[in-house]
Amino acid sequence: MLEAKTKASEGKVKKRKSRDAVKSDIQAVCMILPQIIGLILFSIYPIVYVVKYAFYDYDMVTARFIGFDNFIRIFTNDPAYWKSILNVIIIGMSKLIVEMPLAFLLAYIIDSKFIRAKSVFRVIYYMPNVMSAAVVGLIYYFLFSASDGVVNALLLNIGAITEPIAWFSGKWTAMLVIGIASLWQGFGVNVLFFSSGMTTIPRDYYESADIDGATMLQKLIHITIPSLGPIMQVICMLAIINTLKMNDLVKVLTNGNPAGETEVLMLYLFKKFFAYGSGQRAEIGYAAALGVVTAIVLGIITLIYQRMTRKMNE
Repeated sequence: MLEAKTKASEGKVKKRKSRDAVKSDIQAVCMILPQIIGLILFSIYPIVYVVKYAFYDYDMVTARFIGFDNFIRIFTNDPAYWKSILNVIIIGMSKLIVEMPLAFLLAYIIDSKFIRAKSVFRVIYYMPNVMSAAVVGLIYYFLFSASDGVVNALLLNIGAITEPIAWFSGKWTAMLVIGIASLWQGFGVNVLFFSSGMTTIPRDYYESADIDGATMLQKLIHITIPSLGPIMQVICMLAIINTLKMNDLVKVLTNGNPAGETEVLMLYLFKKFFAYGSGQRAEIGYAAALGVVTAIVLGIITLIYQRMTRKMNE
């Protein structure tokens, strides 16, 4: 009799544990279900959509299968696309050459013992990063306006120029404005990266260097910069990705003008997808093919960068 009651109670315990396990599984599924639905709707489905229509001539009305014709057109008959990639590379490399040293220098000055209220300076430098790219574009559009721009007025007052410069009428002057605006918007976050990295460097290193009689420059070269190597790699990777994704800023500043000379990668894709401009025909299929090729190009750039940084760390 006692054994039967014991078995019955053990069976009830097992059933209760089984129900609790099922409830826990249901709760876990309910918690991650919104993320799964979002992943399917906003990531997986668009990727499948783009890959599918990359093989079609599709204009939102009719879809005709054309095989690899879109890809052949990209590589044989679309120099504007490759020019947009070249423009992105020029902007990205030029900006990185200025942005990295400037962000490091400002972070080093802020981290020094001579600066007080360091958090205030970090917030000030980071502020442009939280602004919309469209707003930044408008600010710099009016700053560099040929007729009543602040920059032209300043240059005229100090005698640097004799007549206003039409900044947006030439490729290289327009690219210069784009680079300056992008630099102003993005370098603040890199200051934060460098500042955070400097706080992780053990102070024992600097104390030992002081005992050995090292100068400030020697400590900078032999301690600070080598210790920030991983941070610099992250900053370079983010700078490359953000430059390749540049769209709103260029759209507001130049919209690819003059004559498409300042066209950048994502702006070019946007115009193809949405038939931007008068008399343009929507080329969804061709834009999808451009998106696939662009994803492959970005993947190759990422792999090359990872391989290079891995060899540097060995």
